[in-house]
Amino acid sequence: MIKATLNDKAAVISTLVKSFDTNKSVNYIVKQDSKRVERIRKLMAYSFDLCYAFGDVFLSEDRKACVLTLLPDRKKSTFKTTLMDINLVLSVIGVSSAKKAMDRDARIKKGYPSEPIVYLWFIGVDPAYQGKGIGGTLLDDVVKHSTGLGRPVYLETSMVENLPWYEKHGFNVYQTLDFSHGDLYCLKNA
Repeated sequence: MIKATLNDKAAVISTLVKSFDTNKSVNYIVKQDSKRVERIRKLMAYSFDLCYAFGDVFLSEDRKACVLTLLPDRKKSTFKTTLMDINLVLSVIGVSSAKKAMDRDARIKKGYPSEPIVYLWFIGVDPAYQGKGIGGTLLDDVVKHSTGLGRPVYLETSMVENLPWYEKHGFNVYQTLDFSHGDLYCLKNA
């Protein structure tokens, strides 16, 4: 696992846009119009910037997969992050859906423990390289890194077909939330 630098940002965003193009949860948040793919790109750029500042961004050794992790207890509200949040609402979510996105976020966070966690925001593998074990190796490395920090890993997926993969890597569903796009499965490593 390689710690990403700012020079890796474009490649990370590209991998995540390709990986999450049809993701139900991402498309629930992103305004659905002719600019949808560009909006997903902006969401991934926002996520990269927050995780780079208040967590970690990692790449697989071959740079075909990436993961964005956030340390929620270290995230600070600053003038810059407030401007980033406003830009996210205006350019990605849409003002009319901002409440929906905030409510979703609040429901997810209710399931978090009081102790510090590692929040795995996004993990993606370039679609041309999926199914080769790259993502699994990266996920295992993130769990090892998080264990070294003394923090459990929490994440969500809306893709029921991904549950066996996460379970294979030591994650368990601790709650299922119902949203208009379908169920959102909240997982943590055991």
